[in-house]
Amino acid sequence: MGAGKRLSKKKFEEVGVARLRTLIDRQSQVSIRTQCLLLGIHRSGTYYRPVGESEENLRLMRLLDERYLNFPTEGILQLQDYLLAAGYVVNHKRIRRLARKIGLMAIYPKRLLSQLGKAEYIRPYLLRNLVIDRCNQVWQIDITYVPMIRGFMYLVAVLDAFSRFVTGWSVSNSMTTEWVIDMVQQAIHQFGKPEIVNSDQGSQFTCKKWVDYLASQEIKVSMDGKGRAIDNVYIERLWRTVKYDHIYLYPAKDGWELEEGLTGFFERYNYQKYHQGIGRRIPAALYQCF
Repeated sequence: MGAGKRLSKKKFEEVGVARLRTLIDRQSQVSIRTQCLLLGIHRSGTYYRPVGESEENLRLMRLLDERYLNFPTEGILQLQDYLLAAGYVVNHKRIRRLARKIGLMAIYPKRLLSQLGKAEYIRPYLLRNLVIDRCNQVWQIDITYVPMIRGFMYLVAVLDAFSRFVTGWSVSNSMTTEWVIDMVQQAIHQFGKPEIVNSDQGSQFTCKKWVDYLASQEIKVSMDGKGRAIDNVYIERLWRTVKYDHIYLYPAKDGWELEEGLTGFFERYNYQKYHQGIGRRIPAALYQCF
């Protein structure tokens, strides 16, 4: 990336931060922070500013997040019992609010990072009894909560189900369909189109923009059945790995640090980490579609 002029404020607003961030080259020797500054994305830009919460709520959200990874079927009352045993007296309304904020809903009803979207855009689950035997046959996509030193952000990723190769990811402090589509567009540009994309029934996916975008790319839309977190099992396992191997161990102080840390993590995950689920092989060794 050349060190050209900063984009004007007017042009910046027209293109949007989300679009500009797709120009970031994570493989470049130029740091992500420097690339963003060259693009005119200032370090105080809202996209990289964590969502704020009180210190106690952040501690509670971290505990709830860890608990969900191990016991995804627990409901609000069970989470209340868990927090009580950990020394926190919290009423169920507060737990419900925090759980909804970070997406930790029991798998029945389905864990969602937002309310369900419009029923007219819900699509059937296409992976039942499907033999996944090649890369770019099925991509799985999901959004998860990322705790930080001060506040939190969200991480979206798309993963190739055959090889477990992460074809794209992005962080933000807000969850919008535009953000998700921008990430998928970048992944498709780099690695080609999948035949099917599977997601949950969150509002980012059960909407006209998402369904129309995939249709324009001639990609089939698949969605988990309500209350079935196991339908998107490979990316659910990815969240467990990224949180226990990186996010919990190295909490970021801001969005820039989070982005740079995750860049290193996904590089190791794709090109160095052996996965038992794919015959103790490295994802990049199986992902030969590009």
